[in-house]
Amino acid sequence: MVTLKGKHIYLRALEPEDLDFVYQVENDMALWQLSDTQTPYSRFLIKQYLENAKQDIFEAKQLRLAICNNDNNTIGLIDVFDFDVKNKRAGIGILIKEAPNRNQGYGKEALKLLVDYCFKVLHLHQVYANISEDNQASLKLFESNGFEKIGLKKDWSFDGKAFSNEFILQRINN
Repeated sequence: MVTLKGKHIYLRALEPEDLDFVYQVENDMALWQLSDTQTPYSRFLIKQYLENAKQDIFEAKQLRLAICNNDNNTIGLIDVFDFDVKNKRAGIGILIKEAPNRNQGYGKEALKLLVDYCFKVLHLHQVYANISEDNQASLKLFESNGFEKIGLKKDWSFDGKAFSNEFILQRINN
């Protein structure tokens, strides 16, 4: 049985009440490089997104879940994207918003829950992540969950000043 509840956190579908949290995340320029975002999002667009979040993953080809602690506070977001039924694969991205909640094991627990969901419920053969070469915390997180570096995309991202490399990591369901 797969559960989206761990010891310290649980994953849940986005709700209309998440508008402010998602708005803050999507408009935090310090986080834009993680998601390749280049423009701010209006509350109106995020509200529309949340209203359409009821589409199932087979229609939308993506799934975004809130990461909540046991006090029911939303502390982050975790995504399945590029959901490919034919090839049984999808990408995964994760964000813990506030620094005090990082390095507490929340991300590791959320990633494990989502990977289990992808393999046991969605019946995927593989999941992957794209992580900047200098994002050591994310590289460590994914590698601790069984992901392996399978390639380096050179000069992949441009931050307005310099290019940076990005790893692709993969985990195959054996």
